[in-house]
Amino acid sequence: MINFFSKFKITFYLLNIILIFLYLFPGSLIGIIIYNNKNIQPQLTPDFFISSNHFYVFALISLTGYLSFFKKKHIRILAIYLILLSITLETFHLIIPARSFEWSDLLGNLLGVFIVIIINILIKKYGYFKK
Repeated sequence: MINFFSKFKITFYLLNIILIFLYLFPGSLIGIIIYNNKNIQPQLTPDFFISSNHFYVFALISLTGYLSFFKKKHIRILAIYLILLSITLETFHLIIPARSFEWSDLLGNLLGVFIVIIINILIKKYGYFKK
């Protein structure tokens, strides 16, 4: 699986394009497809202090990014990119019609990114998956 992502970084780029499109769409495109209503957002699991949907999406994007890039320089840039992307996209909800900025969404975004960063650091520190 790791070999697939290293050879086909297009998966990471494609997921980013889809994420940005869905985030900047006024309303819920997935809500339109499933419920025929742009105001209803499908919920995978109940929210606690953070938005679970946002956590899952950013954890998936982060995991895909970390499986796609291996060089230390690229990993640092990737971490900065993912953190800034999560903040920027949620901030855009202040100006997009039918969307609203929510702290729980932003925290879900950031926690999804940070969990994958921490797991990556632990794996590199303790030498798992070394050749």
